Amino acid sequence: MASGQTSSVEVTRALLDRTAAVDEQVHAYLHVDGEGALAAAADIDARRKAGEQLGALAGVPIAIKDLMATKGLPTTAGSKMLEGWIPPYDATVVANIRRAGLPLLGKVNMDEFAMGSSTEHSAFGPTHNPWDLDRIPGGSGGGSSAALASFQAPLATGTDTGGSIRQPAAVTGTVGTKPTYGGVSRYGLVALASSLDQAGPCARTVLDTALLHEVMAGHDPMDSTSIDAPVPPVVEAARRGDVKGLKIGIVKELTGDGYQPGVLARFNESIELLVEAGAEVVDVSCPNFEYALATYYLILPSEASSNLARFDAMRYGLRVAPEGIASPSAEQVMAASRDAGFGDEVKRRIILGTYALSSGYYDAYYGSAQKVRRLIAQDFDAAFTQADVLLSPTAPTTAFRLGDKLDDPMAMYLNDIATIPANLAGVPGMSLPSGLADEDGLPAGVQILAPAMADDRLYTVGAALERALTDRWGGPLLAQAPELTAKGA
Repeated sequence: MASGQTSSVEVTRALLDRTAAVDEQVHAYLHVDGEGALAAAADIDARRKAGEQLGALAGVPIAIKDLMATKGLPTTAGSKMLEGWIPPYDATVVANIRRAGLPLLGKVNMDEFAMGSSTEHSAFGPTHNPWDLDRIPGGSGGGSSAALASFQAPLATGTDTGGSIRQPAAVTGTVGTKPTYGGVSRYGLVALASSLDQAGPCARTVLDTALLHEVMAGHDPMDSTSIDAPVPPVVEAARRGDVKGLKIGIVKELTGDGYQPGVLARFNESIELLVEAGAEVVDVSCPNFEYALATYYLILPSEASSNLARFDAMRYGLRVAPEGIASPSAEQVMAASRDAGFGDEVKRRIILGTYALSSGYYDAYYGSAQKVRRLIAQDFDAAFTQADVLLSPTAPTTAFRLGDKLDDPMAMYLNDIATIPANLAGVPGMSLPSGLADEDGLPAGVQILAPAMADDRLYTVGAALERALTDRWGGPLLAQAPELTAKGA
């Protein structure tokens, strides 16, 4: 665009045409705003032609996860409870993106209120993995990852509460970063678990992800948890990508039993390539990671039950009159509305959280989980005295088939076993593709973790590894969109 070879309008129109051609199969989008995207693109083209100095991503279209408030566009959080809601304001992240001149292509699908690891819990139907339409694209941000992998968008936003940026990236062969907690504003995001939620960038390359990270991040006085400090130099790190002399810790507790052999094979290759690039590898142990899953599934449902209490059918959201009652009470309307508006997974977590917070159980469950959370953070502190970054597989397996784990919540929850510790401690993490697993030819991901506010280390290591892997493969994993087919059993 800067050289005049193409324009933002041309790129935007091509992406909208691509979406019209393939999204019926993928179902990445819940709402496409073609008119708005083209208008924003035309504005950027005019400003560029007038000689205005624009940012690196000005004119590059983007897809927005559907729990970020977008003025004038529907925001549903994947739930019937918010169907048809059009916010009167932008989330800070969205405002930053508009200010940087990125046309908004539309809103992409997600698990309802970000509760899930497969995007099968969306009230508007599942999204399909472009590598195999019979498979899940990860969750909760499967719409973001599928839009990238199917070449319907070059950039997307995500949110990560326990892995919802990184796990979708892993199973679709894309890149996703969960910044340090507080590094990107949460103002205007539909809350799931306020002490865990973190917005972040998604793209197909490490550098693209860094450029979007820089646009999204920064202090926001509207968010009391926002960090009042300069954004780490993520773009500079992504351009440099030099790991010589860096110590990389391999987390003992995040490999081994339960991990698919093909995933581990690609992970071990990634380690070898980093060593060849000049990094030093050390083994580290984080013994309290063993309790991360149990800790997370007490803290998250507890905070979710509190946050979702706002959907009471009185102020906003779905309102349903109970059948057979002539003059229903407020409580009866509330019960009927929540029954109709919330899906099974949301109800399950609200019940779990309400129980964990109830009188007589608070200290035994939620209080104890917060103590273990502190121990997990201490494990990270100790590990980062031995290594500059930590490395693990992002997810234990490649993408599983749609429906395989829908009736087994525990099996679904185990997909986030490697990603959850970072959210509990607030440290940043990235997933990038490590290659295709031998068993099924589907993408696997490698996860990089860094100390709080050292997000640039993710991009340093990620860029070096991406370059080494691309050299080995002879080109990017997603040099072109996968063939959109359902491969069958």
